[in-house]
Amino acid sequence: MDILRSRRRLITLCHGLTGLMTAVWGAGLPALDARLDLGPAAIGVMLLVVAGFALLAMRAAGRFSGSAGRMLAAALPCAGGALMLAGIAPSLPVLLLAAGMFGLGCGATNIALSTQAMAVETAMGRPVIARMHGFWTLGAAGGGLLLAAALHAGLDSRLAISGGAGLLVTASALVGMRLRGLPTASGAAPASALVPSVDGDAGDAGAAPLRPGHLVALGMVGAAAFLAEGAATDWAGVHTTRILGADPATGSLVYGVFFAAMTVMRFGGDALRRRLGPLRTVRLTSGLAAIGYAAVLTAGLVPDRPVAVIVAVSGWALAGAGTALIWPIVIGTLAERGETPRKLSVVTMISYGGGLLGPALIGFLAAAASLPVAMLLPAGLAVLLAITAPSVIRRCRGIRSTSSSTPLTTAVPQKQ
Repeated sequence: MDILRSRRRLITLCHGLTGLMTAVWGAGLPALDARLDLGPAAIGVMLLVVAGFALLAMRAAGRFSGSAGRMLAAALPCAGGALMLAGIAPSLPVLLLAAGMFGLGCGATNIALSTQAMAVETAMGRPVIARMHGFWTLGAAGGGLLLAAALHAGLDSRLAISGGAGLLVTASALVGMRLRGLPTASGAAPASALVPSVDGDAGDAGAAPLRPGHLVALGMVGAAAFLAEGAATDWAGVHTTRILGADPATGSLVYGVFFAAMTVMRFGGDALRRRLGPLRTVRLTSGLAAIGYAAVLTAGLVPDRPVAVIVAVSGWALAGAGTALIWPIVIGTLAERGETPRKLSVVTMISYGGGLLGPALIGFLAAAASLPVAMLLPAGLAVLLAITAPSVIRRCRGIRSTSSSTPLTTAVPQKQ
């Protein structure tokens, strides 16, 4: 049990470090845009590079999901080093090189973190994934607010981004050394004990393995949620500066507010999941996301610029709270059923594919039409989530059989 708790603390810390790196990237985009005069089309290309390399890394990492500790030890410093390069990039080609490196690091990190988080939740016998992701959003919110404060104080963006990334490289290397040598505790609790039958369709540890169609459906739910989240990560600040006329520091602040709302929701998410069940939780939160995006779209129609910014900030906060628990519920469903890490990697690739490719698509739509028009995409997906996600989760949790699949904990080696 001490080994399991140590692993949980280290994986939670890795979530926090990953959130900080995401903050340096996302909250720094308005400053990079202003310094290099990128524009929506160039930002879209850059985000597409991140997405492409991240998906390549995910495909490779899915084959080695049992070595998640070693993957984290290598991938996190790689992502941090890419951020250092991005911060001092003198031109778009150098920035694209940094974007590719960042995508590789993030792709491997996402697979490794999801595998480890599900293994820990299954072994502990109770929901803990949302809280782990809460530390990711805590890092993202805190990093965004710190970067906004540094830029608002007049610190050069190159120093702010590269200096923060350098500290993260050092911290992630130290955590990786600890994680690499930590053995894994065994003895998973029954997965069916994770979430009570609030919705009348509790998961089953002896369930039949999910078929490819079910994995794709779960992945699409995750993809829609991540696209809505990625729209905020990469475009909330740019929308605030270019459409609403705010300065770059305010753009970074909007990013921080979004992730602050996600953090609050995720820290209470495990208790909410136990109390309401995953289906009611999905209905509630996806509805909040839809309302939030409606407010963001409305903000562009408000003639008073300060009031428009306030409306947009409120909308991003609701969108953050609304998208916070979708992914923890998706992978929690897999944990309840005792699905294998390879199936987790399939769902993760599809889900993160939406989060990675979506922001790039928004950039191309913004270049072809306008950014407010492009924001209709995540707004529509938030509405679609509220309609379809509960049905997908119910069907995947309700498939039962006398056979059982290999629990996730058995796929993590005893020594890493």
